[in-house]
Amino acid sequence: MSTGIKVFAPASVANVACGFDTMGFALEKPGDEIIARLSDKPGLRITKITGAQGKLPYELEKNTAGYAALKLLEHLGEQDRGIELEIHKKMPFGSGLGSSAASAVAGVMAVNELLKRPLEKRDLLPFAAMGEELASGSLHVDNVAPSLIGGIIFIRDNATFDVHRLPAPPGLYASVIHPKVNIMTKDARNILADKVPFRDSIAQGGNLGGLIIGLYNSDLGLIKRSLKDVIVEPQRAGLIPHFYEVQEAALKAGALGCSISGAGPSIFALSANSLDAENVGEAMVKIFSDNKIEHTLYLSKINQEGAIKY
Repeated sequence: MSTGIKVFAPASVANVACGFDTMGFALEKPGDEIIARLSDKPGLRITKITGAQGKLPYELEKNTAGYAALKLLEHLGEQDRGIELEIHKKMPFGSGLGSSAASAVAGVMAVNELLKRPLEKRDLLPFAAMGEELASGSLHVDNVAPSLIGGIIFIRDNATFDVHRLPAPPGLYASVIHPKVNIMTKDARNILADKVPFRDSIAQGGNLGGLIIGLYNSDLGLIKRSLKDVIVEPQRAGLIPHFYEVQEAALKAGALGCSISGAGPSIFALSANSLDAENVGEAMVKIFSDNKIEHTLYLSKINQEGAIKY
């Protein structure tokens, strides 16, 4: 049996306020680790899972990392190759930080690395997306793509994996707070209305366009004016205790913008630099501390590498 290789796939912030299912960016931490090693026993197997409190199945068809890795092996005609996976969950479930996406990304990249990189990193995206779809119930890559390739990602079309990296202004920093409240992605998607008012669609399109232009031009003022979600945030805010108080505190502390990370309950804020991000983080923490809600704060620059092999 080989010693194997270890891969880390980072958490991510999806939607980025005005970019529902079309934008996401990678964080430096937290994330998931997967160790893959060759085995004399034919087929792919999950042999160990840590950090999941018994919540993750060992069956490949029910496990995001296992399923994604299996689909990659089938594509390569290597489904009979003996491979063992160890999954080490190092981020919370249902956090709005792309936990299932990180597992799927780590799974496919670990197997690809073990097999001496038959595919380029970016070409792993469809297989990671299959694992994420297993968990979320729909195909969207705004967590998977940034976790895999890093940076700030714009998705023109999820179905065809038409994804593009956007530039990040120097110094851009994220404050992300995770209150210990469980919200599953499927549930958060089910509450969304099927129809959007015409005026809100126009406003959201303007904000998304403004955010992209602001990123390209490092125009912090335009980024600040554009980091607003008039469609999804109002529908989901009620799922997160004290959301609007946290948002107000973050903006008063100097954040460029603040909204729900993915399906929640995590809340992200973007700031112009790390010092502002620290102040914003403290302001967000105070709201949850004052209301005696357990929480974890993450401070991170934009992770430009995505998943990496150790």
